[in-house]
Amino acid sequence: MSLKSLALIDNWPVPTAAAGVVRADGTVLGTHGPAAQRFRLASVTKPLAAYAVLVAYEEGAVELDEPAGPTGSTVRHLLAHTSGLAFDEHKVTAPPGERRLYSNAGFEQLGDHVAKATDIPFGEYLRQAVLEPLGMTSTTLEGSPAKDGVSTVEDLLRFAAEVQAPRLLDPRTVASAMTVHCPGTKGVLPGYGHQNPNDWGLGFEIRDSKSPHWTGSSSSPRTFGHFGQSGTFLWIDPDAGAACVALADRAFGPWATEAWPAFTDAVLAEL
Repeated sequence: MSLKSLALIDNWPVPTAAAGVVRADGTVLGTHGPAAQRFRLASVTKPLAAYAVLVAYEEGAVELDEPAGPTGSTVRHLLAHTSGLAFDEHKVTAPPGERRLYSNAGFEQLGDHVAKATDIPFGEYLRQAVLEPLGMTSTTLEGSPAKDGVSTVEDLLRFAAEVQAPRLLDPRTVASAMTVHCPGTKGVLPGYGHQNPNDWGLGFEIRDSKSPHWTGSSSSPRTFGHFGQSGTFLWIDPDAGAACVALADRAFGPWATEAWPAFTDAVLAEL
């Protein structure tokens, strides 16, 4: 089976795009475009980084509710974007747990926290804990755990299969990462404006009833994942029993808000 809907990326106004869909059992239902080409992930780096943090938690290196980041904040707050840190600055703009302030700075502090706890640079910890065991040999993180990952569709399909049927983590830990933390918290979803509530799990954004949104109108409320400002996304829809990755080399903008939901709806219809 090869999904015809994936060919819709050929209509995107981008120099290069690649996409793929994978089931929970690791069956790749199809790819389109250069699936082995490396693309800058931007914020699609965050779910990878979060997964490594959860490995550190299961290994006993960190606790989710131990202090990390600003005063009063925890590892959990940093993962769920409720630490109160600003978007791209290491300054506090709200008390922990009060608002969903999407924060690159928070993920950078998270990376520093795990690096100190494990005595391993975070990029190397990610490689050892997640990338190597999953065979993600074309994926690297040199720089910020918030946005500096580089990967391929092939590698991210391996990751998406893992998240759907975890082997590196206890499935209960992953179920918790897909569950809303600090429910009822409102905030801005970058590129899509104020959302109330702006639901988020641990490193994964949760669709719920958000509108507008980068997934499809037929995406289930349980859909979770992330998109990146470099024109990238990864969603996992538990109700559809599948995950989709799309990578492009044009910055997120109106083209993406128009193209992505229709693409996702076409993929879901074909599933």
